[in-house]
Amino acid sequence: MSTHASDALRRVSSDAKAGTCSIIVFGGSGDLTKRKIIPALFNSYQEELLPENFTVVGCGKPNISRAEYQKVVADALIEFAKATEAEAKKFIDHVFFVGGGFEEDRLYTELDALLKKNCADRGCKDNRLYYLSTPPSVFAMIAQNLGKHGMSQVKGNDMWRRIIIEKPFGRDLESARALNSEIAKAFEEWQVYRIDHYLGKETVQNIMALRFANGIFEPLWNRNYIDHVQITAAESLGVEDRGGYYEEAGALRDMIQNHVMQVMALVAMEPPTTFDANAVRDERVKVMRAIRPLKVGEEDSYFIRGQYDAGEIGGKKLPGYRTEPKVSAESNTETFVAAKFFVDNWRWAGVPFYLRTGKRLPRRDSEIAIFFKRVPHLMFKGTSDEDVAPNVLILQIQPDESITINFEAKVPGPTMNLKPVDMKFSYAEAFNVGIAEAYQRLILDCLRGDATLFMRKDMVEIAWWLVMPVIDLWKNTKAKFPNYAAGSWGPKEAHDLLEKDGRKWRT
Repeated sequence: MSTHASDALRRVSSDAKAGTCSIIVFGGSGDLTKRKIIPALFNSYQEELLPENFTVVGCGKPNISRAEYQKVVADALIEFAKATEAEAKKFIDHVFFVGGGFEEDRLYTELDALLKKNCADRGCKDNRLYYLSTPPSVFAMIAQNLGKHGMSQVKGNDMWRRIIIEKPFGRDLESARALNSEIAKAFEEWQVYRIDHYLGKETVQNIMALRFANGIFEPLWNRNYIDHVQITAAESLGVEDRGGYYEEAGALRDMIQNHVMQVMALVAMEPPTTFDANAVRDERVKVMRAIRPLKVGEEDSYFIRGQYDAGEIGGKKLPGYRTEPKVSAESNTETFVAAKFFVDNWRWAGVPFYLRTGKRLPRRDSEIAIFFKRVPHLMFKGTSDEDVAPNVLILQIQPDESITINFEAKVPGPTMNLKPVDMKFSYAEAFNVGIAEAYQRLILDCLRGDATLFMRKDMVEIAWWLVMPVIDLWKNTKAKFPNYAAGSWGPKEAHDLLEKDGRKWRT
């Protein structure tokens, strides 16, 4: 048997077809739906991962006909999924629309009637996935109306109802708890899928495969061998046309509290007993509960904020944040955050986790870098500790999904000269397949009932609790903004955060 044939037999497949269902998208003509959700469903349809009798129902305003909405969907598929007109035409046969306001009873009664009729006509079970691709202000309203009209619960075990909620899950601890409470009035927790597209990226998922399917990494994955961990989510773009949203959110709420902290939890969690949604999420929660909470007065020693000024990237001059559309000329909103966390448990005691995210940084680059401790003794003459770089394991999430190990090697020649070299694995080169977009993977997981990569309400609330002291402090103190130029790696204080510990950021 060839190596490739044996590899195929050992593969753990997660591409099982989803069961028959209707996918109802509230905010069906919105930007997220057109750019991400509809293309994700189309790609699954093309790969025959959706059931034959599935339907997609858009809901919301404007109140347009089915034919008009099918045209919206077809145009989105051609633009964002690179579909041909013939491919788009086949897909839109499954597409319907119900127009109206989310507060209107009529919307829900018409939707319920349409779904029941479709199932009767197509001879399929009335399974439903509700996707809230809407502003957060109407999440609770939609959930309550679904409950009010008997559309959230089913009797018996032969049908299901699930709901996907986009972030942000609240804007602070109080609002997150209130939202969870309102959702819980209509849906049980097992029905709720809080989506974080970062967790659907292949390299993020591969953290678990790297650690728990390989005997060489897990024995080293602790305070005895790891010096520190860096997690970076850098963007070269500014806020573009999202100035209004960003003024309300900021980098701490938009990235650190959810995406980056969830990646940290995957890096730091203990091995689950099984690869089961509850087991994996239990371990992630344990890590978050073990994160050292901040004491009053020490926020500035663990969190740094920044806001970009005018600068340039690749020779192109770029404006400062305060001159972007819909941004206040005296904005106190951070576009950069660097943070230091400690996980106070047996595995990670004393190992700092450095997290950073920012807009208008030199390049788009999201990665996890595991820095190992230096060797205890260098035997090579004329070589000092400063001459030998620590070994680093780098998991790049975007744009080039890859895993790299950096280690020392001898330079050819008569003398013992050392030089750091890389051993790199690239997803694109190794598997010679396109990598599925994160939304496609996560929506399919929800259709199959796999909540492993989704956030539970306790995760959301713990994450907010951990950052609330910083949010409260920054809300009530005026920052000295702007404090870093577009095209730089953030404010000086972010570099000082590591340098005072004898370390520095990867650039």
